[in-house]
Amino acid sequence: MAEYIKHGDEQADAVTREITDTVSEILSAVQREGEAAVRRYSAALDGWQPDRFTVGREEIDRAYASVDDELAEHIERARAQVRGFAELQRQTMLDLEVETLPGVTLGHKHVPVEAVGSYSPGGVYPLIASSIMTVVTPKVAGVDRVVATAPPRDGKGIFGPQLFTIDRCGADQVLCLGGVQALASLAFGIEDIEPVDMIVGAGNAYVAEAKRQLFGTVGIDLLAGPTEVAVIADETADPRIVAADLLGQAEHGPNSPAVLMTTSEALGHAVLREVDAWLEGDWPTKEIAGAAWRDFGSIVVCADDEELVRVSDSYAPEHLEVQTSDPSWFHERLSNYGSLFLGPQSTVAYSDKSIGTNHVLPTRGAARYTGGLWVGKFLKTLTFQQVTDVGSKEVAPSTAAIADAEFMFGHALTARLRIDESPAL
Repeated sequence: MAEYIKHGDEQADAVTREITDTVSEILSAVQREGEAAVRRYSAALDGWQPDRFTVGREEIDRAYASVDDELAEHIERARAQVRGFAELQRQTMLDLEVETLPGVTLGHKHVPVEAVGSYSPGGVYPLIASSIMTVVTPKVAGVDRVVATAPPRDGKGIFGPQLFTIDRCGADQVLCLGGVQALASLAFGIEDIEPVDMIVGAGNAYVAEAKRQLFGTVGIDLLAGPTEVAVIADETADPRIVAADLLGQAEHGPNSPAVLMTTSEALGHAVLREVDAWLEGDWPTKEIAGAAWRDFGSIVVCADDEELVRVSDSYAPEHLEVQTSDPSWFHERLSNYGSLFLGPQSTVAYSDKSIGTNHVLPTRGAARYTGGLWVGKFLKTLTFQQVTDVGSKEVAPSTAAIADAEFMFGHALTARLRIDESPAL
């Protein structure tokens, strides 16, 4: 039976009535009033009221000038990694055409979504890497038009390195808008930007709720809550590194869960001491990470490796690190996670920023039924069929019989017409 050395609070409901109502009010106003409502909310919520929300070439050129060569090189390296991995993923998605019966050909083809809106957060942290993940990937999928949006920062438009990245990654149009009004503009259109078909990207609770309410009007990637990290570790793990990895993700926000699962009670206590040492020392974001660890940090001791797997799969964490003597054993058996990090060198930060896998991942247990953002999310798998006279003789009798049993006699008639010019009515 698993026992807790430290038990964090259960996450509060991500969406309150106030959030739901506020989002609904903004979306409804933008749908009714268009740009006038966007301007009203942008001014009130972000203090941002430019002549145009669409970002022009002159602003993009200023962003290029603001990025030094070293940072530009690192961004380019990350972009190449994300693009390269997405291209390899795309190559695994094969079209299909096969004759399943004489005269019956079935198949599918993968067709990209036509227009995608990419939202990059820019609140406490202007997430440069998020722009890479959500612009490069749909472009690799073949999306014709990607509209990127990010909020203004310090009243000066999109953060320079973020805007630079958006452009380098191939966005076709760019908006400087944040929050719910940004998603509403993507869904309903603004200025010379037509509505998109799908919206992707992380954000705060208001952004997540806007995506939920807009689903149906547009497609979405997934509904993401506060970021999560879990670490499976045994007595071979370095407690100082485990503690740092827990706090590294906890800095996302004061409501970000961080969980250690271990078979070693001694390691659990050692990690707890190391977390305290980091927070009492020079941890750079201790105010945020410390609050998250205090309220949502957990350390659980399991009887054996099999129990570790069961406990981890019940959490279904967004990010799951495995720091054990045999990470491959867990790789074969774990089922529920957003992304898996095998071995002590595989820190979540690599994936968050530059290694190539996508960092838009399921949270709050959603990894039980979905994976994260990848090139396949932007592709519609469309089936087709082609039947000859010979094929109709193969499938019409079964089709008609099943339709008759369902009292769908019109369906039955359309099948029988293919093999009998004068079927009995």
